[in-house]
Amino acid sequence: MSFHEVFTKGVLACCVLGLVAGLAGCSMAPQRSAPGDVKPHRGVAKARRMPVHGIDVSRYQGDIDWGRVRKAGTEFAYIKATEGGDHIDEKFYQNWHGARRAGVPRGAYHFMYWCRPAEEQADWFRKIVPQDPEALPPVLDLEWNHTSPSCPKGTTPENALAMAKEILAAMEEHTGKRPIIYTDITFHDDVLKGELRDYPFWIRSVAAEPYLRYGDRRWTMWQYTTTGHVPGIDTTVDRNVFYGNRDQWQAMLETHCDPRDIPHLSRIGLCVK
Repeated sequence: MSFHEVFTKGVLACCVLGLVAGLAGCSMAPQRSAPGDVKPHRGVAKARRMPVHGIDVSRYQGDIDWGRVRKAGTEFAYIKATEGGDHIDEKFYQNWHGARRAGVPRGAYHFMYWCRPAEEQADWFRKIVPQDPEALPPVLDLEWNHTSPSCPKGTTPENALAMAKEILAAMEEHTGKRPIIYTDITFHDDVLKGELRDYPFWIRSVAAEPYLRYGDRRWTMWQYTTTGHVPGIDTTVDRNVFYGNRDQWQAMLETHCDPRDIPHLSRIGLCVK
């Protein structure tokens, strides 16, 4: 009997015994069957109780099996599209079309580069990201990047805010949807605290619940871990939750609104039909 025959019969025997004994899994290597977290913190428990979960990805996640990602319960995905004025994520279009085919609502995000004029970055985003009425609102990723070899000093808080406003306006004009601002604790404290309150916020807090890091900042999405695992992705992946319940999520998909304002749509500027 060949090695292939022995191997095949061994695996089949494992499956039969596993069904009889109630054992999980028959592959020669263990496979994760549900989303989780490699290094959870206390806030993860609260995040897990929230109903609408999603991920954000870039080339670092490699080739993604979007069908498995969807079956694992992923309800939205944000995909890196552009950075600065001349960089496109090499997996953007693959992920953009793959997520759509699998039925995962997806949006594109732009990573801000502080040593390139905002106008050039806005033009680059418009050039690369399709005008898709089914897409989620675009995201502008605002954080310092002091490890950048070409732009370690960044810019002043005042100029950073002015640049952000210029690109946000361009993204809204291009997509017809109010952009979401992604940020971390340091950039929020340095630049955004008290600013841009008519935009939905997506905040990074991977060691504590948001109120402990952002105070009274209203948020729409929370990136609660960078060490998540999701079936269909071979690497760790950022995991996120949406603020509201499923009805609010559906309303946001339909109106592009901050969920806390859905009952009060008179707040001008926040919701774009």
